[in-house]
Amino acid sequence: MASLLVIFSLLSLLHRSVSLSSPFNVSYHIDCGGSTNTTDQFNVTWLSDHYYTGGATSVVSRPLHFSLLPEKTLRFFPPTTSGKKNCYVIPVTSSKGRYLFRTFTVYDNYDGKNHMPSFEVSVQNTVVFSYKSPWPESISSDGGYSDLLAFVDGTEANVCFYSIATDPPIIGTLEVIEIDPTAYDSATVGNDSVLVNYARLSCGQDQWGPGFSNDADFFSRSWDSDAKFRSSNIKGISVITTTNDISGVNQKPNYFPLKLYQSGVTLSSDKGVLEYELSVDAKLDYLLWFHFAEMDPRTTKAGQRVFDVLINGANVNRIDVVKAAGGRLKAYSWHYVAKNLSSTTLTVKLNPVVGVPILNGLENYAIVPADLATVPEQVVAMRALKDSLRVPDRMGWNGDPCAPATWDAWEGVTCRANKEGNALVISQINLGSQGLKGYISDKISLLTNLASLNLSSNSLTGTLPEGLGQQSLVNLDLSYNEFTGPIPESFASSTNLRLVLLNDNQLEGRVPDQIYSVGVHGGAIERKRNDYDFGLPHELMSMAAKRNKYQRQKSLMDLEMESQHAKGLMPSRTLQ
Repeated sequence: MASLLVIFSLLSLLHRSVSLSSPFNVSYHIDCGGSTNTTDQFNVTWLSDHYYTGGATSVVSRPLHFSLLPEKTLRFFPPTTSGKKNCYVIPVTSSKGRYLFRTFTVYDNYDGKNHMPSFEVSVQNTVVFSYKSPWPESISSDGGYSDLLAFVDGTEANVCFYSIATDPPIIGTLEVIEIDPTAYDSATVGNDSVLVNYARLSCGQDQWGPGFSNDADFFSRSWDSDAKFRSSNIKGISVITTTNDISGVNQKPNYFPLKLYQSGVTLSSDKGVLEYELSVDAKLDYLLWFHFAEMDPRTTKAGQRVFDVLINGANVNRIDVVKAAGGRLKAYSWHYVAKNLSSTTLTVKLNPVVGVPILNGLENYAIVPADLATVPEQVVAMRALKDSLRVPDRMGWNGDPCAPATWDAWEGVTCRANKEGNALVISQINLGSQGLKGYISDKISLLTNLASLNLSSNSLTGTLPEGLGQQSLVNLDLSYNEFTGPIPESFASSTNLRLVLLNDNQLEGRVPDQIYSVGVHGGAIERKRNDYDFGLPHELMSMAAKRNKYQRQKSLMDLEMESQHAKGLMPSRTLQ
């Protein structure tokens, strides 16, 4: 499970345009809190978010401060009415694909309370951002963008928000953009990790790319200036630029843009070191991606510019740009994974060996292990139950029922890891006295690990589904509802039942043998105020004649169980 990331991986505090067209199938630009779809000056459509989530809408307190229309609106999720957990659910076309997720978050005292909310954000069930009050003033008033790369296994992408205390989570915009599934060395990094962007630097340039300028990046990456990340130890920075074409750009799988390689920084003297200091969170691995292109006309062949790359003091590679790229004006990228950092600063040094080092771009991603998710079939079951039971919004039944594991599960739901330890399963549902007025979906049969179900003291109707007789079920309390029809014969296979409370319903018909064996084997049963036709277990048939109504049978049944040495028979009771 991912560590809690107290991070603002913010690409900018400036006002933003939007990404240009993607070469892939999915590209969502969602205006959170926007009432209608709009098209901006770059001919990109921003979608109103009311089809993708719940919650409430508002606007920033200073609309004129924000130049982009979607930055002026926001959505917030009051936990008292929307529950502690709320999600955006985005349909995607590829069942197994990788996506760039980007959010814009701003407070701007939209609610007049001068209290920046504390909340967490998850993507694909893994916690990735944590907002703790008070925020930095620049983020609160101007807002900031954060992004990451994540694998989606299924037909839905989800971004969820979890309230801390009673604070309402907020969001301004959300973008979900498909990228190449093999990008950023996914074969090595794996699909079971999320790459959270901590820095994406373009050397010698101001911020640019989709979001800050009209420069194209097919992955919709925005690039920050490297200037504020340079170490104070650097002496004599020199910027090199070119208008020449650079070969090897915009190619699969990473589609790195041309503009990235048309500018770089180097040293004006061969006596210094090119050094960067990057803020990170300890105890995580980081994927560093370096970008090089030889643009200096004085460097014409291999061996004229050679330098060592040091990560936190360790010499990890020696780079000869012309040799590695195969010539001048050719793009070359190289990546390295820094393991299990013990500090909150990651240092990158380029030490000269021959000539002076050069750098065009640098990216830094935290490799956050993906959290466990609920078994897909059980997610289907729980969504069906949410609809059939008419679970109120205040209970926050949104997203994955169990994940992220560091958050509370859906209200009234208890989860655990499966026996393989690679997924979460539903073990208990306790929704007694919640004012429910629906029925039990037959999808409940998919909850194959459900040990306890309490739906007592509601106004549920309909018949009991056959799938309710799971082998895993130990405790069942459906008392004080309005269920009708027979007790399912599937109860005959529920060998683990120890408590069955069906009283105060309108059930009728034959009682399955297994209901009797609950009492015979020391469990508790309660059946009053129903209309049953009792069929006694075979071993008891010789001791009593069959009776048609419950009230006439009760004393005889108890007597017969006692005669069979049912010493564990408990008095009937109702769970509170």
